[in-house]
Amino acid sequence: MANPVPNPVQIPAAQSRPTDGLTQSQKPTKEKKQKAATGSEHPLELQPPPDFFDHRIKMFDELKVKYDAFVAAQPREEITITLLDGSERKGKSWETSPLDIAKLLSKSLADRVVISKVDGVLWDLERPLEKSVKLELLDFEDPEGKKVFWHSSAHVLGEAAERHYGCHLCIGPPTDEGFFYEMDTDRPVSNTDYPSLEKVADSAIKDKQKFERLVVSKEKLLEMFSYNKFKKYIIESKIPDGTSTTVYRCGPMVDLCIGPHIPHTGKIKAFMVTKNSASYFLGDSNNESLQRIYGISFPDKKQMVEYKTFLAEAAKRDHRKIGKEQELFFFHDLSPGNCFFLPHGTRIYNSLLELMRQEYFKRGYQEVVSPNMYNSKLWETSGHWQNYKDDMFLLDVEKEKWALKPMNCPGHALIFDSRDRSYKELPIRMAEFGIIHRNEASGALTGLTRVRRFVQDDTHVFCMPSQIKDEIKALFDFMRHIYGLFGFDFKLELSTRPDNYLGTTETWDEAENQLKEALEANYPGQWELNPGDGAFYGPKIDITIRDALRRSFQCATIQLDFQLPERFNLKYRSADEAAARPVMIHRAILGSLERFIAIITEHFAGKWPFWISPRQVLVIPVAAPFKEYASEVARRLTDHELWADVDNGENTLPKKIRNGEIAQYNFIIVVGQEELDARSVNVRNRDDVGTKARSETIPLDEIVQKLVSLKKNRSLQNKLV
Repeated sequence: MANPVPNPVQIPAAQSRPTDGLTQSQKPTKEKKQKAATGSEHPLELQPPPDFFDHRIKMFDELKVKYDAFVAAQPREEITITLLDGSERKGKSWETSPLDIAKLLSKSLADRVVISKVDGVLWDLERPLEKSVKLELLDFEDPEGKKVFWHSSAHVLGEAAERHYGCHLCIGPPTDEGFFYEMDTDRPVSNTDYPSLEKVADSAIKDKQKFERLVVSKEKLLEMFSYNKFKKYIIESKIPDGTSTTVYRCGPMVDLCIGPHIPHTGKIKAFMVTKNSASYFLGDSNNESLQRIYGISFPDKKQMVEYKTFLAEAAKRDHRKIGKEQELFFFHDLSPGNCFFLPHGTRIYNSLLELMRQEYFKRGYQEVVSPNMYNSKLWETSGHWQNYKDDMFLLDVEKEKWALKPMNCPGHALIFDSRDRSYKELPIRMAEFGIIHRNEASGALTGLTRVRRFVQDDTHVFCMPSQIKDEIKALFDFMRHIYGLFGFDFKLELSTRPDNYLGTTETWDEAENQLKEALEANYPGQWELNPGDGAFYGPKIDITIRDALRRSFQCATIQLDFQLPERFNLKYRSADEAAARPVMIHRAILGSLERFIAIITEHFAGKWPFWISPRQVLVIPVAAPFKEYASEVARRLTDHELWADVDNGENTLPKKIRNGEIAQYNFIIVVGQEELDARSVNVRNRDDVGTKARSETIPLDEIVQKLVSLKKNRSLQNKLV
């Protein structure tokens, strides 16, 4: 229900919020105590609570009585529950629940499990089984179990927000890192509200509020949520007339939701509000502005302690913090989502480009440059106008619609089609560091990880069907090599046909089978299926890397595309001179260079490997008479394309060395009379505690040679050999 709609939502003016009608002097003593306990100027909970609480609960209870009567009237028949290991248990239809089966197996399992899957579909643990089924029991460590746990926690956050603000809720999904809830409030959310929200949430958790599921007709839903224009819009636009959907209740909160959920709020042992931001209803900036509150929760308090430790380490590594400290990049309000790379940040940026260009040369790629803006006719042909228009920057040029490109592939199709092609030319491996613009909502912009303008290491391989397997194998080799340079391991997922796919099912089936075969040939049994998450023009292999904190990031992608060659009528002459259609393979390894720089900044915590470091060597003279020799040493290094700086300032030698260490120079070279006489240098290695303490004297010619070799080898180790 959270997917954006094609046009701005026209929502009537906001209804007024219920208030308690009391002056401050009339507030209950309990409320004053609540304020003091939370440190907030606002009461912990509204007194009396919003009127819509009673309205929703009254309707829910009336409908629940009818539903319970319906369940009671169902015939009880013996059913067979088949477990994942093939064993079977007997039960009764409309009576036995997955939780009953878990209790039969073991008490510890029943305590640990958070959700079940019935015939492959997620199912509430206390919801009765209706027939013989295959049953899986999932705990928090299962990805789907974690999503359900966090989805239920979002409802707890929503309840706390309603009780604290009297707000109107919008949507509250789980995310990869917890959950959030969006709401319309009378006042901005502040971090001073967090303790109050957590206290109310803890109260709901302590009460072990049951999650109760109920199927409700569209007509009744509109009545139940008549007070909330946002829920009404979702009901009216997403639920067909004459049909029903589900709501869930926990405590005083009843929410429109397909579920499923954990059995009760008591399963949540640790709950924390993490941040808040502004957002727009359904992600559309033309809609009303909302407040979004994020949270995290766990079934064990120890996990929250570990999470807070992780947060502390992640904060130290935050690329925005390191970027500022090391003067790598910045952003400006006059160009949101567009990065300014400073000289030292540009050194990193260019090192990545140099790496990829060297590999392109070795691997037979041809680099091209294509336009940044195109007439809308191109995007209509490619399908982007129909499927991606809302994410594009649109322009009016001489009474025609144009757009800045959100991706490079249609331009590369035009390059392929710019002249006749022969099968003898294939495969054509076309590469571009193209500038991409995507219309991200301002509230979603986050440092370098979510921007509006970025560059991709984009390539498109045009090949014959018979060449697909070899090309994908070569792409896997390319990917392994690049990620190995940064010390990343990775996992693979095959994303298949989405709902908005272009083309025929037969073509999609062929493309998906080709990728499955390639994965099995190169990574047998080491990949996972991600149904329905392919691009609209073809299935893809998504490659997710893990950093030093074991966080996952999707950077690389390999997409097999039969659609764009068809839509652009691309052809080549086959061996028998007949016209044939090429296959197009989309590929990125770094992905967005901006995002990749954010990832490696945090992965290395700003301690850059020598080959990509923006500050490789700092040369320090021990006194003024040796400044000239220090400058000579630096020149020798820069002549060999190494980044070398000289500190000729007025600080003491220990202070200069300390400043160099803070700046994360890989090597600090100190020169004095002894080094001048011997034409040598005294070297301190950032990553070798021994050389920091005693240093190491090396002839000048030798240190130049070793540093050049270290850069060329692109080693992760800051080690001279």
